[in-house]
Amino acid sequence: MTEWFREHPVITYLIILVLITYVYNKVFKTRRLPILKEAIIYLMLAIGAGMLLLFQLGALPIVLCLAVAVGLMFLVRIRYFIEGRTKKQ
Repeated sequence: MTEWFREHPVITYLIILVLITYVYNKVFKTRRLPILKEAIIYLMLAIGAGMLLLFQLGALPIVLCLAVAVGLMFLVRIRYFIEGRTKKQ
């Protein structure tokens, strides 16, 4: 799997960028910011994704770790959804 990521660095960069953007939006974003601040934050996320790409290409499992984090976030959302439905009944 890591060999595939090394052969396709642009796709790997996009995967990392999408995953860290999702984590930022669901965990750290609390309110709507002005457009310039939003642009700066997403620019910093893009630069950070580039750094994480270098770590991924250097044999660290960055994509796998981000995928596990997003998977755990999905499990928490499903749990809250189920708890909300049981409290309504």
